[in-house]
Amino acid sequence: MSETKPFLKLTHEGAFAVLNAGVEKAAEIGQPQCISVVDNGGNLLAFIRMDGAFHMSLETSLRKARTAACYREPSGGLLEGVDIKLALGTDGQRINLPGGLPIIIDGHCIGGVGVGSGTGEQDLEVAAAAIAAIPDSQTF
Repeated sequence: MSETKPFLKLTHEGAFAVLNAGVEKAAEIGQPQCISVVDNGGNLLAFIRMDGAFHMSLETSLRKARTAACYREPSGGLLEGVDIKLALGTDGQRINLPGGLPIIIDGHCIGGVGVGSGTGEQDLEVAAAAIAAIPDSQTF
């Protein structure tokens, strides 16, 4: 058994590509957004609050991105009741709002994007467009 193994890493150039694709989609649908891009450990790589986006959505976008990256699944899919328990157990870090997607390539999660300030459907639409900027990323 090997003590190490190679892994994919989301670079800052990749984070900017994700961010720019999200901004483009948000502008296209006419909904200013807060967009956060994190690495696979939930560390912030890139963020923007577009003009007109809600100020507090910076927090929800970051938590959506971290949730998606750390749990390697879209945010917003937890059962009612379980979501509250996990939110309490993680000090509010795990969030059950739609708009967070992991960035997965060949089964490896390299990061996540979280979008907030629109409806859940708008946030998810922008997040999907954002992760599509990374070639070969899994779609949701």
